[in-house]
Amino acid sequence: MITDISVNKPAPMVVGKRLGMFNAASDVKRTIKDLEAGKPVLITAFYSNGLLLLKELHLYLSKKIPNESFQEQRDYRAQYHKLSNLILIEIVANKLIVKKAPSIGWLEKLYPDTANFLLTFPQVQGLNSAWQWFKNGITIPVLRNKVHPYYGTYFPTRFDHLILLDNWLKRYEGTKKSAIDVGVGSGVLSFLMIKHGFQKVFATDTNPNAIIGLKEFMGETKLSRKLELNFGNLFGAWHKPSELIVFNPPWLPESSDIENLDEAIYYNETLFPAFFEAAKKRLLPNGKLLVVFSNLAQITGVTKEHPVEKELANGGRFKLEKCLKKSVKSASDKTKREQHWRAAEEVELWVLINI
Repeated sequence: MITDISVNKPAPMVVGKRLGMFNAASDVKRTIKDLEAGKPVLITAFYSNGLLLLKELHLYLSKKIPNESFQEQRDYRAQYHKLSNLILIEIVANKLIVKKAPSIGWLEKLYPDTANFLLTFPQVQGLNSAWQWFKNGITIPVLRNKVHPYYGTYFPTRFDHLILLDNWLKRYEGTKKSAIDVGVGSGVLSFLMIKHGFQKVFATDTNPNAIIGLKEFMGETKLSRKLELNFGNLFGAWHKPSELIVFNPPWLPESSDIENLDEAIYYNETLFPAFFEAAKKRLLPNGKLLVVFSNLAQITGVTKEHPVEKELANGGRFKLEKCLKKSVKSASDKTKREQHWRAAEEVELWVLINI
């Protein structure tokens, strides 16, 4: 059942001790030293003062930490995350009390009974961006309609892998009675399968916000009768075998030197073995298992091991029908990160058959 899950949201803070204050007249260098010493700082006067401090923090870290290799970028982001989340901002009656702050609908939606509390400035930025995406919707090239991702829910910002899957589904000639989407996120893969004629899609996610958001988005529409949701790990409550299983897992193995790992980006060592074992039981004979992946971890030197290749070599559960690949578009000129490896990056659609 979906009714018993609670939304995942930033925990409101109440700080008992006196906080350091930051505004446009504050000493930036001293403030950053305070952050490095673990002392929280409260943004006062104008919202733009928070943006100013974050900008200065970026400048400081760029001089201190190289930001060129893939690993260096990881280190940079980890340090930025640690320090920036000591920068706080106050909310009263669902509004930011600093001047010229954005109006963020999530504050009322997620904290209806919380009157006066603090959040970190990056959390507020995230809530603001998420509200704009939710309110205005996101255009996905392979879908007819926009998606409206709920707060804290993964949605694609790159589309090469979706184009691969869309093209495969156009040519798919098997039965379309049911399919399973493992890790539904904002629903893009499920909507794609429904667009291509699947009568019923069973979808799961370990993120309650994904389930809550899709349930709210679909309401009582016809779409809600075609997409059935379950809050659970891997296949959750779905045990009945299907003719098609689709899995778009994280593309990078987790690393012990990164705090607050994002499960939409990083996978642990048990994910793929557990997935393939469970998928074998839920795929009809000669059913198709689609794994959407990338060579990103290999070309950036994070690992030499490819989890799908490893399963095919050692698992004895599936055989390879085909692996479709598509080169990734070059990074935007606007990106500040060094992404020279993008020229060698390929997204992959692995089509496996149950044996």
